[in-house]
Amino acid sequence: MTSLFYWVRRLYSLDTLDPRFTVSSTTPLKATGDAGPPTTKDARANAIASGSSPSKWGTPEFYFYYFIFITVVPMMFKTVVDVSQESFPTYSTYEHLLSTGWIPGRKVDNSDAQYATFRDNIPYLLTLLVAHPLLRRVYEYCTSSSRYGSSSPIAAGDTRLARRIPFDFYFALLFIVALHGVSAVKVLVLLYINYRIGKTLPRPYIPAVTWIFNICILFANELCSGYRFEKVAMLFTSSAGVPGEQESQLVQWGRMLDSFGGIMPRWEVLFNIAILRMISFNMDYYWSLDYPAASPIEKKQLDPTALSERDRVNIPAEPSAFNPRNYLAYMLYSPLYLAGPILTFNDYIAQQRHASPSVTRTRTFLYGLRFFLTLLCMELILHYIYAVAISKSTTDWSAYSPGQLSMLAFFNLHIIWLKLLIPWRFFRLWALVDGIDPPENMVRCMSNNYSAFAFWRGWHRSLNRWVVRYLYVPLGGGESPSKPTSTTTRTTNLVAKIRRVTNVLAVFTFMALWHDINLRLLMWGWLITLFVLPEVVATLLFPPQKWKTRPTAYRVLCGIGAVGNILMMMMANLVGFAVGLDGLKGLLEGIM
Repeated sequence: MTSLFYWVRRLYSLDTLDPRFTVSSTTPLKATGDAGPPTTKDARANAIASGSSPSKWGTPEFYFYYFIFITVVPMMFKTVVDVSQESFPTYSTYEHLLSTGWIPGRKVDNSDAQYATFRDNIPYLLTLLVAHPLLRRVYEYCTSSSRYGSSSPIAAGDTRLARRIPFDFYFALLFIVALHGVSAVKVLVLLYINYRIGKTLPRPYIPAVTWIFNICILFANELCSGYRFEKVAMLFTSSAGVPGEQESQLVQWGRMLDSFGGIMPRWEVLFNIAILRMISFNMDYYWSLDYPAASPIEKKQLDPTALSERDRVNIPAEPSAFNPRNYLAYMLYSPLYLAGPILTFNDYIAQQRHASPSVTRTRTFLYGLRFFLTLLCMELILHYIYAVAISKSTTDWSAYSPGQLSMLAFFNLHIIWLKLLIPWRFFRLWALVDGIDPPENMVRCMSNNYSAFAFWRGWHRSLNRWVVRYLYVPLGGGESPSKPTSTTTRTTNLVAKIRRVTNVLAVFTFMALWHDINLRLLMWGWLITLFVLPEVVATLLFPPQKWKTRPTAYRVLCGIGAVGNILMMMMANLVGFAVGLDGLKGLLEGIM
């Protein structure tokens, strides 16, 4: 029994989810082998523990919380399950959106197009997850060399890089052709232009031109619908669109080429992830030019086989690594091409040279088991809670009580969280099986986070880290430009807060446009910025330092703020990813 509890605890430990949560980003990763969660605390953890209050799990206050939890939470589930029954009056309005389920007597709500694409292709994705690493091992076995056993870590890293990159390169080309058919040419052309921008322009122009080009591509891909060959052919045909004129051969050829669109003809939808990688490659190369010719790893006397995560990201790859083959292998790396998580170019090359010690068989197996349990959870929810179908089919919310509307909105938001969590975890699992350790994308659910800033740092975490490195910090971040004196502390803090909010607005505007160029997501980005303002104001009015002597009162204040944050996150995400602004107004009117 003790052993069972150990493995259950290990399964749901932060170390299994991502060792980055248990080890400092500056700690060499040899410390994160396969011995389970760390048993010792670092200096930061010790400092937090020494200043924390005694545990309250056994206090009357928490016993009251336990009672609320075991009574209210089941009622929340029952409320939304009841409105998903065939006997409920509105069932006929959304029944057509339901599909046949695998649980006897229940249909499944597979009406979310984004998640349905993933769910319907799970068998093929699982086949890829197994086949891709096996093919790599066959390739490496056939191309094995005695040099791989070199005693020099640098030489061994060079050999490993030379063996892994060609496989990534050729497999990626086959993968992208299978995915996009002839449209793979469009992807390669855009990648080539970006590469030339990064490698041929004078150094001072690289950042600005890189960002302008990639933002323009975001708009062009959307407005031109992926540059269909038929539409392009019409530009060169004078009779295109003229009534009575015979269609030219060029337009017919264009239409024929469009018919060979591969498994996913809409390549432009997936290209948004590639845009982040293109910026990463160019900016990592741009910053690498600041480094001297000597290897930074040798200069700092670091062990290349046990670099910390921060070193993997910040220390640039050697100049020769910024070549076309490595660039394409990185841009089209199959496990992360479709949805991420996002890995920087420096990190990708570092892990191709030396496998991260955090990637172990036990940890990968437990992570995979955790993924399948999450997938099962989602399946149960979709079979018993039809919140997505109800939100898609309902325009008149008067048939639902305020409590039912509240729970529909609440569970709709959690389904949004799960539908993003599951694909991201699958593709990270695929990368782990292949020996690459990208960041975990989802950390905490919105119901387990009282800080809006903390929540957004954990939502699509790899994107957040990318934004911080390539956008937020270059814009100036939220820090004060100089160390304030005692007489200017309050003013400086206010300026820093204003700068932080301004930069957050710029970041979320970019993120909204990056997700999709439409007004609904732009409203989502602006709402997110608006909804973090109360937290900024609250931290100014109630600084933690002044409440150290009243921890209980401060905890209650934080609890009140948590409720407000969760409600605002519900509204923002329902606008951006579910019912839109009009649907939210209808929901609120029904609740009120």
